Amino acid sequence: MAEIMPHIQLGEKQAASYALLPGDPGRLDRIASYLEDVEELAFNREFRSIKGKFQGITILAVSTGIGGASAAIAVEELSKIGVKAMIRIGSCGALQKGISLGELIIANGAVRQDGASAAYADLCYPAIPDTELLNACIQSAEEKQFGYQVGIVRSHDSFYTDQEEEIRTYWSEKGILGSDMETAALFVAGRIRKIMTASILNTVVEYEESLEDNINRYTDGDAAMVAGEGAEILTALLAFVQVDKKRRMKDESII
Repeated sequence: MAEIMPHIQLGEKQAASYALLPGDPGRLDRIASYLEDVEELAFNREFRSIKGKFQGITILAVSTGIGGASAAIAVEELSKIGVKAMIRIGSCGALQKGISLGELIIANGAVRQDGASAAYADLCYPAIPDTELLNACIQSAEEKQFGYQVGIVRSHDSFYTDQEEEIRTYWSEKGILGSDMETAALFVAGRIRKIMTASILNTVVEYEESLEDNINRYTDGDAAMVAGEGAEILTALLAFVQVDKKRRMKDESII
């Protein structure tokens, strides 16, 4: 194994057991505000990384850019340097009425309409999170009283096909909560590589609203969406704390 991974530009010396996976490299600045002893590690292509402490636990954060292909690269290279659990903290467009801007969607499965997950396994292979990590995310959101829903999301590869309205309507009628571009790849690659994964998505586009208008509002700092971003970061960090506590208790019981 190479000492430094070719894309994320990290090695075992920079690794931690737990990693947050935002899409946007700029989101690492917001993540850093929740951590102590923050260290900037690397920035290559879309893969920017930092490391810090949260409630005594070492946390790695690595941006994955846009799409399942780069997310899967991050999963692969992080797993090779020793990361055991990964939570995506991304954004999504709602596919159901009544899901508000800034509301979290915690994915318990993903429709696989992306190319990256298809490269790993036949489409009948399920895209699902790790049960323990999923439950920890739900419990953390519940304890903090964040607005959230749990359900299936759809991962895809383009915002700009000629059938976007028909696609949204189709999956909305099937009960899918929201759309992103990375969750399916994360779940499938993570499951195959025996990595614990979960995905928490911040709603930045309401159902039947304009993609461009809502994304621009998010970029400009709309209060609800910024609050949702903070909620998903904290939910994920607290979920890691829960998992780490259980792991330590299990190790102590063995001794």
